[in-house]
This record gives sequence, structure tokens and C-alpha cells, in this order.
Amino acid sequence: MRKVTTTLCLITATAGLTFRALNPNSLSDPSQNFPDKIRTAVHGVVRSSRAISTIALTSVDYKFTLRGLPVDSDEYRRKLSQVHFRSAWRIRKLCEANKGLYVKAGQFVAALRQVPKEYSSTLSSLQDQAVPCHFKAIEEVLIHNLGQELSDTFLSLDEEPIAAASIAQVHRAVLKDHQEVAIKVQYPGLEQQMKVDTTTMHFLSKSITWFFPEYRFEWLEAEFVQAISLELDFIQEAGNSERTAHNFKNNRWVKVPRVFWDLTTKQVLTMEFCPGHKVDDVDYLKGRKINPVKVAKVLLEVFAEMIFVHGFVHGDPHPGNILVSAEGQNGFSLVLLDHGIYKQLDDGFRLDYCQLWKALILLDSKKLQHLGKQFGVAEYSKYFPVIFTGRTVDSTSALGKGMSVEERRKLKQELKSLQMEDISSFMESLPSDFLTILRTDGLLRSIASKLGASQRVRILIYAKYALYGLSQKSNAESDSAIKVKFSRLMANVSYLRLRIILEVLELLSWIAKVKQLLFTLYEKIGGTLVL
Repeated sequence: MRKVTTTLCLITATAGLTFRALNPNSLSDPSQNFPDKIRTAVHGVVRSSRAISTIALTSVDYKFTLRGLPVDSDEYRRKLSQVHFRSAWRIRKLCEANKGLYVKAGQFVAALRQVPKEYSSTLSSLQDQAVPCHFKAIEEVLIHNLGQELSDTFLSLDEEPIAAASIAQVHRAVLKDHQEVAIKVQYPGLEQQMKVDTTTMHFLSKSITWFFPEYRFEWLEAEFVQAISLELDFIQEAGNSERTAHNFKNNRWVKVPRVFWDLTTKQVLTMEFCPGHKVDDVDYLKGRKINPVKVAKVLLEVFAEMIFVHGFVHGDPHPGNILVSAEGQNGFSLVLLDHGIYKQLDDGFRLDYCQLWKALILLDSKKLQHLGKQFGVAEYSKYFPVIFTGRTVDSTSALGKGMSVEERRKLKQELKSLQMEDISSFMESLPSDFLTILRTDGLLRSIASKLGASQRVRILIYAKYALYGLSQKSNAESDSAIKVKFSRLMANVSYLRLRIILEVLELLSWIAKVKQLLFTLYEKIGGTLVL
């Protein structure tokens, strides 16, 4: 009887969520026949039921597995890791079953370095989970949006997609003037599906917070919903694409496909076709005699310029959105795709973030604490060096070399005192701009590591562009070319001075270690002679 009651409650709750999410007017939409309306509603109930039952089971698992265990005990940490793995597996299965925005949400979480590693490693497999939509449905979307038969617009259109993602797929085509294009087509019914799915996600995040006050994910849900809302508007994506092309018009390494505005709508985006391979395809790069580390350096420089100088940031730089083309003046070029998710950084935040990187390089604890207050996380500012450079604020290790064994031991001991409440407070207190940066940086780190670039390479590139960003407080669009060049020259001088300081500090650290080694040897030799 209890099972029947639970099932009825679940159906009632999910049906209520579904019909609340759907626009009441959509049920009387003349463009959709009655069976389709019923199918949409039932499909929403099924998807919501899966999500709610999965999260309910996961919540129970956490509650009972960790019940009675001291949070600072080794047993608690061992059990917590186990329940993280089980929960991540369930959520991955949920994303695979519900597809669409759930896959996108799983990818979104996997890219965050701030989630438990059990989640990021398990959900990372969702990057290749997109299943293409049947061409008949894609054809209907194209005709509805372009207003004419496909044969009137295209000489040819490949029915097999060249790429498929969670919200759209891309087809290769040739226009009447023989121009080769790539057409990105949004899956039909996605907007209504999004309303149901995001309403369910909001309900779940609120429910988790009610059951587990220390586990607060509203910040994550809000970031995801904002990002996906932007990505569903292809006209905005086309505008982002053109703005990025303008920002990098003098950069010989970057290629942004041209937009065909007469064949672009909110659901269809037509672009110049640009051949290339995924940026992390190391075998392809080596086969074309392209140095993978050089590719990593160019990639990091491009995104560092976006973050520190332009303040207009591509928010989804996973390998499928960045291609390496063997064409270009320098032996290769980077093709930037999928401009749906962008973040316009507040200029005050951009300048503070530039200052943060300067302080990170010099391990300026006072400056880090001041910037922590600016970002709303003063008590956690000492962890900025760990998050971004892999060393502690009082580290004696060389830049990019990580922590010593002793530093790692001390940090591990300190982190034991942190609770989930602290992590939730940290993440929800950060500005939205900062959350975008964290996710983007996590994706870039993963690609750079696969290409063989060291941590030091990334850190020094960020430091250089942070100084460029600080030197560019005036409007580069209206400044004269001479003023811009002088500004960049002064930034290069500042960077050179910073590098000299770093080299001197590392030399002094090396001398101190040699002195300690010699002293230890002297003590041992002296003790041996006495004996």
C-alpha cells in the first residue's frame, strides 16, 4: 500500500510540475495537434518522474550511509567517497535516459573543478552522449524557419550530421553560389522541454536544500539555467560570433566562421564551413607535425585575452567547440565554434581579477585578502592560490611546481576542518562572473594538460595577460593605435619585471635549500668524526 501511495504522490507531483512549467497557451497552440500536445505533457511527466525519483533515492543514500558518523573521521570520508560514486552513477544514468538538457546539465557539472572528483570523473563521459535527431524532423525545422523548400536554397544538404550536441546538430551543405556552409539546427520542441526540465531542476535544488541545509545548489542551478537560456537563441549566438571575430580581427591564430544572416533565425544558424579536428586530438596534431604544446599555448593566450583584456568570455570551451585547422600563416589556426554561452564581465570585476592574478604570482597575502573581500569570500581568500596555481599562500615551491610533501600534508589537515556548509557558502557567495571563469578555466586546464603543457605555462600566460588587462583601463576601441601599442609595451615591461622577481625568488629558494642540504651533510659528517 505504501508503494502505491508513494507512486501516486510522485505522479501527482511531477504532473503538477509539468503543467506548471508548460505555458497554458501552448496547450491551445494551433500549430500543434492534440496528440502532440498530449505526448508533450506525458513526456514531461516521465522525464520529471525519473529526475525526482533519482534525486530522492540519492538523498536517502546520503542520509543513511553517513548517519551517525563523525564528519572528521576517516570512516566518514571513506563512506562519503563511496556514496559520491554511487550518486554520480545514478545521475549519469538519469542524464542518459532523459537526454537533451539533462546531458547538458551533466556536462556543465563535470566541467566544474569545485564538485567532488567522483562526480566530475563519472559525468565527464556525457561529453559524447548526444544522439542525432532523425533528419525528417530537422528538415521540418529548416523549412519552418527558412520559409521555403530546401532545394530552393541549397545545391546539396547532407542528411547525416557532422556533429550532434544536446540541443542541436550540425549539417554540411552547399549554397546555390557553391559556398560550403555548416547549418546548426535546434532540435524540435526544445523550448517547451526546457521549461519542464528547468522547473524540475529548480524544484529539486530547493528540495535538496530543505533536506540537507548544508548542501545548497541554487547557485549551480541558476548558472546552468542562465547559460542554457542564452544557448537556445541562435540569433544571439550569431551576434556573439561576430563580436568575437571583431575582437580577434588582428590575431593570425584565430578563425571564427562567418555568419550568413539571411539564413539564420532563432532556431537555425548558418555559418561558413571551416574544416578542422578537435583541439585535443594529439594524434592528428603529431601527424600534421603541429606541436601540441604550441597549440596549448595559443589556446591559453586566446582565452586569457578574452578574460583579462576583452572581458567577453566564451563560456563553453570543450574540445568539440575548438578545432585545429592545418590552414593558417603559422602552420595552424584555431577555429572557435559554438558561441551560444558567453559572459560579459563587469569591468570592475575584470580589473579585480587581473589584480588577483598579479597577487597570486607574488603570493601577496594582504592583496589576496583584500580581493577576497571584493569577491565576497574574505575568509576563503587564502585558498585562491590552491585553486588557481596549485600551491598555498605561504608556499616555498617554485611557480608551477605544485606543493612540497610537507605543504600538501598541512593543507590536507586544514581541509579536514572544512564542511560542506563551507563549500556551499563559498560557491554561492562568489559573483556570477567568477563562477563562469572557474568553469572556463577548468575546461582549459584539462585540454592544456592533454596537449602536454605544464602548469607553469598556463600560469605565466595568465600573468602576462592580467598585466595587459590592467594596462587597458581605457577604451581600446576609441584609443589611437599608438596609445594601444604604448599600453601593451608598458604591460610587457611590467611582465618582464615580474618574471625577474620570480626568477630571483626561485634562485633564493634554491640557495636556501642547498644551504640546508650542506648544513645537514656537515652535521652528519661532524657526528661521524666524533664517533
